[in-house]
Amino acid sequence: MPLDLDSIRAAHERIRSHICRTPVLPSSRLNEASGASLFFKCENFQKIGAFKARGATNAIFALDDATAQRGVATHSSGNHGAAVARAAKLRGIPAHIVMPSNSAKVKIRAVESYGAHVVFCEPTEEARGKRCAEVIKGTGATLIHSFENEDVMAGQGTAALELLEDISDLDIVMCPVGGGGLLAGTAVAAKSMQPNIKVIAVEPANADDAAQSFRAGRRLVTEKKFTIADGLRTNVGEPNFEIIQRYVDDIVTVSEEAIVLAMRAIWETMKIIIEPSASVPYAAIAERVIDVDGKRVGIILTGGNVDLDALPWNL
Repeated sequence: MPLDLDSIRAAHERIRSHICRTPVLPSSRLNEASGASLFFKCENFQKIGAFKARGATNAIFALDDATAQRGVATHSSGNHGAAVARAAKLRGIPAHIVMPSNSAKVKIRAVESYGAHVVFCEPTEEARGKRCAEVIKGTGATLIHSFENEDVMAGQGTAALELLEDISDLDIVMCPVGGGGLLAGTAVAAKSMQPNIKVIAVEPANADDAAQSFRAGRRLVTEKKFTIADGLRTNVGEPNFEIIQRYVDDIVTVSEEAIVLAMRAIWETMKIIIEPSASVPYAAIAERVIDVDGKRVGIILTGGNVDLDALPWNL
């Protein structure tokens, strides 16, 4: 099914009993600081602590029974792996999650807690893909890619669908961009529901392949430097970039310092836990990278899975 508003609405029907309809929270203090009316879609309260539960659940429940019984597989060092493991458990099918050997122990435990089979590999993109292909060949499992999958994109788009159902007349909707699954789903949902809305994505300056690609008008693959927003280090996917070119108005970047300051501001002001990747859109507002003065802005807070022993302001 092509990615459009119908497929996003179908995804919402399919997954609504398996996910949370997360709240949209305002903040008068952050409104005052920004000069805008901000509405935060809190996917940090989602199952597995991140929006990834939406896409993985939709993709797995969209499989026909014969395909599903052979199981599913993916490679992931974080939230997508846990999301696939949880969705597979809900459907009662096997899940094989390829994880880099240096993955955080808390993330490994999260995947194992859903009964998935964890397969370790060397911590490189090439090794992850190769090991996952071997697992699929040996088991007959279906690949559930974290962003280059239209059912995953449709599932991710349900966050924006809910946001726009709950808060009308937004001028701008914002989200981070890594592989582009969330951005593709968000952009299609938002532009289909409100054609005049602006869709703006944000990524770390240290991992700015999507912004470079957007400016160049073609997909570029770049070498990533370190970023605290580790969920956004992925290069944007090919099918994702095609959708981004059609529907997204701008992609901007923010510094590491801005990401940490934004994360802390949201923790302190809104009293909620978000991970660094989730703070990237607000960082662009706080740093005045984009003009939101007098605007109504919806922001997808993508997740809240943080290592509490390594908070960036305590390092």
